[in-house]
Amino acid sequence: MQQLKTNVRRVVLKLGTGILTSGVGQLDTAKINAIGREVAAMQKAGLQVLVVSSGAVGLGMGKLGLTKRPSKISSVQKCAAVGQSILIDTWQRAFNPYGLTVAQLLYTRDNLGPRGRHLEVQALLEEILDDGLIPIINENDSVSTEELKFGDNDTLSALVASLADADLLILLSTAPGLVDRKGSGQIIPVVEKITPQIEAMAGGTESATAVGGMISKLAAVKIAARSGCGVIIASGADPTILPQLLIGEAPGTFFVPEKIPLDARRRWLAWFQQPAGNVRVDAGAERALREKGGSLLAKGVTGIEGDFAIGDVVAIVGPEGKSIARGIAQFSADEARAIAGKSSADISQKFPGRKHLELVHRDSLVVL
Repeated sequence: MQQLKTNVRRVVLKLGTGILTSGVGQLDTAKINAIGREVAAMQKAGLQVLVVSSGAVGLGMGKLGLTKRPSKISSVQKCAAVGQSILIDTWQRAFNPYGLTVAQLLYTRDNLGPRGRHLEVQALLEEILDDGLIPIINENDSVSTEELKFGDNDTLSALVASLADADLLILLSTAPGLVDRKGSGQIIPVVEKITPQIEAMAGGTESATAVGGMISKLAAVKIAARSGCGVIIASGADPTILPQLLIGEAPGTFFVPEKIPLDARRRWLAWFQQPAGNVRVDAGAERALREKGGSLLAKGVTGIEGDFAIGDVVAIVGPEGKSIARGIAQFSADEARAIAGKSSADISQKFPGRKHLELVHRDSLVVL
């Protein structure tokens, strides 16, 4: 793996359940203590580290004598409520020898989506890190429902990296990196850009679990890379790998961040908000958004779904049915239905006095 940039100052470390446990409900305390030692050394060297830690549901299952993950949502929430206290206590014990204090942060999408809350969480993270605390971050599974879930902690860790303006995201799991399963069979050391060929490698294993794991990691890489954050995927079997990863001297895959990252506001638009509705567009409008960086004009709109208001975030859906962009609507859903396919001159007549005639202005739009 190539030498990483030397000006890394802020790192997000994501640890999967498979790394932290030795069985259902059984924390691998030796490994957690070792990770605590390495993180303390990183902090002593001047780095700020945020830890995204899985394990609460599994620990709760063990404490309650369950061997299989419940299917009932309330039962999963119960396991998380029991396990989270065990998890955070274990992390604090791991950092006690180094005089470090952990700060537990539990989030759902509802905490990070609304703009005001988003900025408040951002400010809180800055204060916690400035005080030398170690944030231990997890999804708030005890209250999470399907519509509020991040989906997995790979996604959550990428969102945290974006929110905290991190320089590096390290995903430690049972995967040693991105493996070229259809070619050399070796770990790909560096990925400059995620192409369809790179994504195909994620589906090259016969294990359903491993496929899903790498696919979710590549989705997280896309978020982090567009935020200007490099990503490393490596094996967490040996916690002492961390210092070697930081200087590019350990097995794993390094994903290069984009040279011109999205600004903070566009990151919020792209990943933190749940769209209030969909705006379907034709091929011409999609080209204008992708190739010219233009605003979304009503002329190219073919359909409106949902009931959104002026100022709500909407998903812009291309003719193939895929979400291609997100932006802030300047017309309500009912108004948008009335102007879909119409020219700016027609809209000006229908809504005299409107300052902006674009359905979504380019300054409040991000192409995905």
